[in-house]
Amino acid sequence: MTYHSRLSEAAATIAQAGSPWAGIDADAVARMQLQNRFTTGLDIARYTSKILRADMAAYDADPANYTQSLGCWHGFIGQQKLIAIKKHFGTTKGRYLYLSGWMIAALRSEFGPLPDQSMHEKTSVPALIEELYTFLRQADARELGTMFHDLDAARDAGDAAAEAALVAAIDSYETHVVPIIADIDAGFGNAEATYLLAKKMIQAGACALQIENQVSDEKQCGHQDGKVTVPHEDFLAKIRACRYAFLELGVEDGIIVARTDSLGAGLTKQIAFSKEAGDIGDQYNAFLDCEEVTDITTLRGDVVIERDGRLMRPKRLASNLFQFKSGTGADRCVLDCITSLQNGADLLWIETEKPHIEQIASMVDRIRAVVPDAKLVYNNSPSFNWTLNFRQQVYDAWIDAGKDVSDYERAALMSVIYDTTPLAAEADEKIRTFQKDAAKRAGIFHHLITLPTYHTTALSIDNLAREYFGEAGMLGYVAGVQRKEIREGIACVRHQNMSGSDIGDDHKEYFAGEAALKAGGVHNTMNQFA
Repeated sequence: MTYHSRLSEAAATIAQAGSPWAGIDADAVARMQLQNRFTTGLDIARYTSKILRADMAAYDADPANYTQSLGCWHGFIGQQKLIAIKKHFGTTKGRYLYLSGWMIAALRSEFGPLPDQSMHEKTSVPALIEELYTFLRQADARELGTMFHDLDAARDAGDAAAEAALVAAIDSYETHVVPIIADIDAGFGNAEATYLLAKKMIQAGACALQIENQVSDEKQCGHQDGKVTVPHEDFLAKIRACRYAFLELGVEDGIIVARTDSLGAGLTKQIAFSKEAGDIGDQYNAFLDCEEVTDITTLRGDVVIERDGRLMRPKRLASNLFQFKSGTGADRCVLDCITSLQNGADLLWIETEKPHIEQIASMVDRIRAVVPDAKLVYNNSPSFNWTLNFRQQVYDAWIDAGKDVSDYERAALMSVIYDTTPLAAEADEKIRTFQKDAAKRAGIFHHLITLPTYHTTALSIDNLAREYFGEAGMLGYVAGVQRKEIREGIACVRHQNMSGSDIGDDHKEYFAGEAALKAGGVHNTMNQFA
């Protein structure tokens, strides 16, 4: 609905109510409605899921249409990202938010900082989704509020052209509310637990759930050792649980991102159930590292399976876990991905140990031979040493091309002494184009960084502490923070406005008229930044 149609509708409703509503202003009602277009998390999930589906179709038509997001651990962080995106690029198209389980564990648990092992409260996941969207909706209210003030100024000045332009801008306003891809870890329990948590996350606004094929109670961060995967049927039950949750809540376009950790996971907790040769259970078990049993007296509570007419004993560790054959990670990833897509997943996530386009593409090519429109979400992880990895990739490529590398030591390429070298420059260019190149070559539809604000916060606080508590004193804050905010047009320099003070003033005027006691008067020191 347009601004004028809402205004007309509100005026009719007020008129119908008669004199008891005489103090209600239709213009104020229309403005408040426009400032709060989403009334529930399900409204958000339905709206954003359609955006994500449209973006997936656009990528299928042209891989240059890949999408991006950054991870966040607080609503304010997510809000500022979207405000910055609109400021610098004029649109939020193709840019989302990522909700990282790692950051919830490390920064949002009542237990204090925890490793990424699903030990944090699962209720903190939907709580953060709700918090993120609360802040994004407030960003809408704040920006539209400024537009309404400009509209009033245009009317007061009798500037009809400016008034018409502002009404058109209000009617075509682009919200800060964007899709969130939310990490549900390994489901925090069995399939029923996954379903219950998925519902809470969707009700909070999540349109995309990322779930991994690790054992829930053995879950590890994807970039740490000791990962344990589950048989495919166990994982597919959780994918179906997520789909049921979406459908029950009327979010038919909900997205399921199936993540495989098999590339770096050499263990399984259980042997898959198999009815017949070649079924999915049999394929899973085929990767087990086994030894033939020729003497049954050597069995001591062991599990044995039949393989090619022979009795085989899967190797079991003291932890009671079974291990896979070395070197089978990529094959298991491919099978995981194909199976997930054929059983309800929409997007894939392959967790890798390094950012290497050809490594990813070698698996995606095999997946797309079976599922041609397979698409990936890829973790551009801070767990990778990007500088070292890409300098080593360039070094190796130079050797293959017969170029002289005698000025470089491969193991020491991270050293600052190489920062201004041609090799470093070429590596940096490959890092710069990594997302574009990987979208085209390796089927990556969505690029994300899981923990960017964790690292940027630590870096900025370190810089501020060094200056403020050192010789610079207060200048450390003024020159390093506030002056930069002013020069670069960072809205947060007026932090009272950012926290909603001016929105509150508008409401006070709506509610109390001339009697309103407003905070934004002449004595408000925020006016120094106007």
